[in-house]
Amino acid sequence: MNPTDQPSTAQTAAPGIPDARRRCVHLRAWSAVVASGVLACTALLPAQAQIGSTVPVRVGVVGPFTGPSADFGVPMLNGIKLAVDEINAVGGYLGRPLELVIKDDTADPDQGRKVSQELLNEKVVATIGFCNTGVALKAIDLFQGAASPLIVPCATGTAVTAKYPAPDSYIFRVQARDAIQAPFLVDDIVKRGWDKVAIFADKTGYGEGGYNDVVAALAAKNLKPVHVARFDLGVKDLTAELTAARNAGANVVYSYTVGPENATIANGKKALGWKVPQVGPWPLSFPFFLEGAKDAAEGALMVQTFIAEPSNERRASFLSSYTRKYHGKVAVPMAAANAYDATYLLMYSFLGIRDGNLTGKAIKESLEGKMKTYYGVVTTYDKPFSVQDKDAITRNMLVMGMVKNGAITFAYPEDAKRNLIIQRKQ
Repeated sequence: MNPTDQPSTAQTAAPGIPDARRRCVHLRAWSAVVASGVLACTALLPAQAQIGSTVPVRVGVVGPFTGPSADFGVPMLNGIKLAVDEINAVGGYLGRPLELVIKDDTADPDQGRKVSQELLNEKVVATIGFCNTGVALKAIDLFQGAASPLIVPCATGTAVTAKYPAPDSYIFRVQARDAIQAPFLVDDIVKRGWDKVAIFADKTGYGEGGYNDVVAALAAKNLKPVHVARFDLGVKDLTAELTAARNAGANVVYSYTVGPENATIANGKKALGWKVPQVGPWPLSFPFFLEGAKDAAEGALMVQTFIAEPSNERRASFLSSYTRKYHGKVAVPMAAANAYDATYLLMYSFLGIRDGNLTGKAIKESLEGKMKTYYGVVTTYDKPFSVQDKDAITRNMLVMGMVKNGAITFAYPEDAKRNLIIQRKQ
């Protein structure tokens, strides 16, 4: 926690500043970083780079931009595009524009692997992507095998960054892994007196990993779930499982699924007249849940890294720039904000490469400790990664979100106040 986290005007809370000025301040801050990088490494660059190569830097993007997970895949893509537009507006990387090579995995693991190989064949220098844990786990071996850095802004499965141990892993993440989300939420529900937990988890890699993390978090409190329901994606009726959970005495439903199945659970509880709370990870903030369950979603609690409230200037600037560019509010603010920050972190890693040669190994090493501090939307990233640690988000950055009047807000007033102070990595 750092109450003096104010390196420049671009980072101070100033909600009265017009949006145009906020955007200009943000771009000036990036320009200063670019300029310092240029001055630091010009003498070491190859001759062709010194005279101003305009060959684009190709960055891969992979995610579910159509299909059942597009509700957070599209905001992820939009956050990446917004960051790239800003970076290119002030010169890109040493005068080279960033060019996105975008592939749609449709939330299908086999398709995700196929398009990941396509990205690597197209010689991208690094990739930002994956919303679905199961899709990521099917493909990450390709990036690891090719020594091509991957930054994951959305997929939360613990195994995504645990599969390849330090120091050799090329898999990075700007998202809260389930292994910290689950204990954070279990601590909260126990504090609220809800100690008879029914777990509803889908059978995907995401649901499986999340289920295991929740069971482990409960065990740390000497608790076991009173009922467990596992289900396939696309299920339309969980009445029988909900009835069994109620009969088991559950006083809270912990759901671990990513799509409309969350709404199926909420609507099923309502139909039974069973008024117990529903809690879970961040998919409870997705449109599939909010719009699919409507009033049945009210009061649901979920873990968040970012809630769309302009608590400082960089967040206000991001939200207003996104709204203006995409003509409406952010459907899933966390997906957009995490992806926006992941994009800037990748670009900052480029500036840490002093010879201008963007190899996978050089980008990896830069991400692991050679970057300047980036004052982002979710947090301030001062050494977000290391040789031993590939997860940028730590537990102290998490807050409890709650559905109120069909939107996501802070569950606790003290979290709204705490959000005014940047929580740095612990």
